Amino acid sequence: MIFDICIIGAGASALMCASNIKNKSICIIDTNRNIGSKIKVSGGGKCNITNEYMSEKFFLGEEKFVKNILNQFSNEDLKQFLKSNNLYFELNPKIVKGTYFCKSSNNVIDMFKKLTKHCNFELNTKVDNVNYENNTYIINTNKKQIKSKKLIVASGGLSFANLGASSIGYDIAKKFGHSINTLNPALVGFTVQKDQFWFKELSGLSMDVKIKVNDKIVEGSFLFTHKGCSGPAILTTSLYWQKGKISIDFAPYKDSYLQKRFKRATKELDMDIHNYEFAPAGNFGFSKAEVTKGGINTNEIDNTMQSKLQKDLYFIGEVLDVTGELGGYNFQWAFSSAIACARSI
Repeated sequence: MIFDICIIGAGASALMCASNIKNKSICIIDTNRNIGSKIKVSGGGKCNITNEYMSEKFFLGEEKFVKNILNQFSNEDLKQFLKSNNLYFELNPKIVKGTYFCKSSNNVIDMFKKLTKHCNFELNTKVDNVNYENNTYIINTNKKQIKSKKLIVASGGLSFANLGASSIGYDIAKKFGHSINTLNPALVGFTVQKDQFWFKELSGLSMDVKIKVNDKIVEGSFLFTHKGCSGPAILTTSLYWQKGKISIDFAPYKDSYLQKRFKRATKELDMDIHNYEFAPAGNFGFSKAEVTKGGINTNEIDNTMQSKLQKDLYFIGEVLDVTGELGGYNFQWAFSSAIACARSI
């Protein structure tokens, strides 16, 4: 059998895309035993599904391209979609301003199970390589060969290797002539250099801070860890940091409170608590990162998510060089890019 469409991946973008393509034969391939493995662990099991404050300014990527895709399926469109499928969500700005959470990630997965009943699933299946012959994609897996007229790559990035993350999406893109912008862990904690080893003494302590990284100001909670630092503010900072110094204001507000542990640890240090500059040593790596920044160059992708270099080949979600800040932005990107693809097909 030759399927009309084959989708590699069974995460957020793949499931949203398949849910919105009707009257076509669809095969979905994923390395995991169950669909939506990354959805399940997101937002502490509650799935931070989108954000009230949505624009291309919250993303690292080509702004014009991101704006166009977000406009095709906005956060308001997503909320309407969720409501129409009886999925409850609520605003919870405690971690990141404007973030919407679901009651449970399982509810999101259950919704997609219902919406993809028309699809054929090949789970616990690893894609080895893809060829294109006689207007047909030949997907070779560790179990069998699958053929399709169109191929949608929704395989995600390199983060969460324990959930089956691999380079397959990038490998397929390269095979068909695409360029890959440098891949790095993002939404991840920082390791520190010797001068910041005092961070480790404060492991477990959290404070509200403002961080300046390049031309961005990031606000949120900062967490001292035994390796260095983490917390929502640092995770978003890691999206924009490449190398060099960042600056932290440990008391940015009139009602900012410096805890005794912090005062003791910094007593002997000659530091400006409103402008503490340091260069991170590195980050905690892909195994701890929530997402991958970098990816397939979006200059080679059109506004329907189709490759400009290879017909009937599409890329959606995290595999592209578009990465959002912490707070539901990456789910919105997954869903918006999926809808752009589904509508064109």
